Order: sequence, then C-alpha cells, then structure tokens
Amino acid sequence: MTITDQSGVRETSPPASSTVPRTAPPRALALRLHFYAGVFVGPFLLIAALTGFVYAFAPTLEKLVYGRYLAAPAVTDPLPESRQLQAALEGLDPATVQSLQTAVPGGTTRVVVADPTVASGQTTVFVDPGTGKVLGALETDSGDLPLRAWLSALHKNLHLGDLGNLYTEMAASWLFVIVLGGLFLWWNKARRDRDRGRRARLLSVDRSVTGRRRTLNWHGAVGAWAALGLLFLSATGLSWSDHAGANIKSLRNEMSWNAPALNTAVAGGSTAAAGEHDGHGDGHGGSAAAGADPVDVAAIDGVLHVARAQGLTGQLSVGIPAPVTRAWTVKETAKTGGDSIAVDGYTLRVVDRVDFADVPLAAKLTTWGIALHMGTMFGLANQVVLAALAVALITVIVRGYRMWWQRRPVRAEGVRFGPLPRRGALRALPWPALLAIAVITVPVALFAPLLGLSLAAFLAVDVVLGLVSRSRTKTPTQKEIAS
Repeated sequence: MTITDQSGVRETSPPASSTVPRTAPPRALALRLHFYAGVFVGPFLLIAALTGFVYAFAPTLEKLVYGRYLAAPAVTDPLPESRQLQAALEGLDPATVQSLQTAVPGGTTRVVVADPTVASGQTTVFVDPGTGKVLGALETDSGDLPLRAWLSALHKNLHLGDLGNLYTEMAASWLFVIVLGGLFLWWNKARRDRDRGRRARLLSVDRSVTGRRRTLNWHGAVGAWAALGLLFLSATGLSWSDHAGANIKSLRNEMSWNAPALNTAVAGGSTAAAGEHDGHGDGHGGSAAAGADPVDVAAIDGVLHVARAQGLTGQLSVGIPAPVTRAWTVKETAKTGGDSIAVDGYTLRVVDRVDFADVPLAAKLTTWGIALHMGTMFGLANQVVLAALAVALITVIVRGYRMWWQRRPVRAEGVRFGPLPRRGALRALPWPALLAIAVITVPVALFAPLLGLSLAAFLAVDVVLGLVSRSRTKTPTQKEIAS
C-alpha cells in the first residue's frame, strides 16, 4: 500500500507482517476501531441525529399545529366525564370506545375509539370539558397525534418499515462503542500532553493550534461534554430496537425487572391479567367479546370517583373494557410514573392496584428513560437538552470526517483520502489482553447482533486491506530484483 506525504513524495509502506504500531497497542487498537466505526457508521448516526433533533421538539410542535384540538378554556367545574364521553360518541357505536383521558386545566378531554377506516385503527375525539362541545377528531397511533407519529417513524425507520429499523439499531449499537473509544483516546491524548509538559485539555479547546489539530480539539472536547448524554441515548434507543431490544426484554423478564401487571379479571370472568394494556392504555376497546354484554360507558363517573378516592390525582387515563368480564383501569399519566388501579364497573370494587413506589427500580428507570428520550419528562428544557445532544453528535461526526480529509496527501494526483491508522495493534497485545477482549466482545455481540455482524464485517474489510497492502508492497520489490 502506497501513501503520499504532504510534500508529494511517494513512499512505500513496509509489509503488514512487519508493521509495528508507533503507539501503545491499546491506544492503537482503540484508534483503529474508532476510525473504522466512525467512517462506516457515521452516516447512520448522522441521520439519527438529524431526525432526532426534529423529533425532540415534537411535543412543542404538537401544541402549535393542533392547538385548536388540544386547548380549551379552563373551568373550575367541568362537566362529568360521562357527559363528555356521550358527546364524543354521538353517532358512534359505544362498543368502539377504548379509553378516555381526563383534561388538565386549559386542555381538552381525549376519547379514543376504534376506527377501522384509518390506517392506525384508532381515532381520538377532543372534547371541551366545560361545554361538552366536540372540537374535532384526529387519527392517532398508540395515543400519538399524527405529527408526532410521523416524526417518530422518521426517526425510528425513515418510514421504511422493518428494513429501516436496522439503521437505528445499527446506530444505537455502535454509538456507545464509538463514545467509549473516543473518551479513551481523548483521555490518553490529555495524559500524553501532560507528560510532555503541555496543558492537558479534556473539556476545552486549544485555540492556539490550527488545521487538523484544531479540528481534533473540537472533536474531542465536544464529544467529552456530550458523552454521558450520548451513552444514555444509545442505551434507551436499543430498548426499542428489534433484535437487541428483544434481548433486553428477555433479560428484564428473567430478572423480574418489569412492573407488575394490573389484573383486570372480575368475579366469574376471565382470569387473564392486563399485560395487554401496558403502554399507552388505549388497547381496551373494540367490540364486545362473543356472548358478553357491552360495558355501560356511563359508569365512568363512578369509576373515576373510586380512583380519586383511592388517591389517584392529576390527569387520569381510563381504560374502558369491551366485555363486562373485565375491569376498568385507571392510571395516572405523570411522566415520572403513576399509580394505577382496576375497578369493577358494576360493583365499583377495586380489583387490583399497582403503586409506582412498589415497582422495581429497573422498571422505574425504564419509565424515566423513555420519557427523557422522548422529551416529555421535563417539558421544553428536556427538549432543548435533546436538541443540544443532537447538534453535538452532528458536530463530532462532521469534524471526524474533516480530520480524515485534512490528513489527505494534498499534492497527490487525483482524489486521495487520509491514510488509515497503522496495523498490527491486535497482534501486539499480550494473550491475557486478547482473552479479556474476547470475553467482553462475544457476549456483547450476541446481545446486540447488528453490532456483532457489523464488527465481523469490519474485520473482514481489514483483512482484505491487509492482503491488498501486502500484494502492493511485494510486487515492486520483485520487479526490482528481476531487473
């Protein structure tokens, strides 16, 4: 493999088999992995950052776009929820109702009904709690309004379905590897600068340098500032992925890290638990089960009265069952986690209760992590932090590519890229270090399959480049001997 230095003189690199890294093997290995991951996974991360930046402001954008559906005059004495529900269901089959979300001051009441005429199968009707006037209806997807549902799909899979899901899982899988590798390299540089009598910089930029060194300073400092947030986004993003996410769910089940399921079986009815109601609380409706009487939706006032008497406060989400053999569910919608109860709609007896305080810590962290990742936990401040992390990631990626470009041989003919990090770091490691790397890498690769497969692809590319390098260095030598 030949490279051209800054003066335009062509050099021949030594054979790969005799190449010895100029830096310590751990740093050389981290540099090579960080480089390959940055070059090949960078585009995936860049797309995720750009779409994530827009999605971060989805809650605020919803208020601007759907203000006429979401806002209503604040009232001190709203109409009973049963009257609001009846207004929302005017002209509709009561058996299609799925849930009702009570209004907050200045907001509207939301009634979710099954609607086979729309793609999501669900429509939300918005009711003024003071007058009972229906302000309109929108197709929703698991409770998400159209704008947020569209932005969510854009961020998750670029509207490409299962194929698009691979891009976000690839990005989330590699993000934590790139961040940890970058932190190690940046700390190592600061340590070497200190040993050489220079100022060690981790969180600041050396403005006295120019060119590639200036770009490296910005790349490292911004990455160090954003590292903790990026690791958080990687972990929470993987929990939604198809393959690694399935493994995470299995681990949570094995370790009993899930919130207890709210039991909705009433006397004489089904004994199944309400696991299917987890999430947004909108999967309660449809049509009545065969042979079962439909639920009396007017019972919602009594159910809510029981829930509030049991200490549930704030905005409440009421799951309305289709058959009488199931209990109603009421859950607090607080983003920091809420209590929930199941109530028999006929006897108004509390069937079951799950308090958030009693939920396992891992389940609480999952709830908080999802809310933070979606930008809903702390309102606009949460959204600004997410946007800042997206901008930081974009900056780090762009400057990473710029550093590679700045290393190119500027006087060479044609388009040339910068040289690759030197080979041989893995062979230079002692066997205990190699064993430790294998012990860590193999389980991680199995847990995050896309990470493992892409890592294998990187290794294959590296081997091919090594073979090409050897062939290019041997051929000129043989010609010289022949002449």
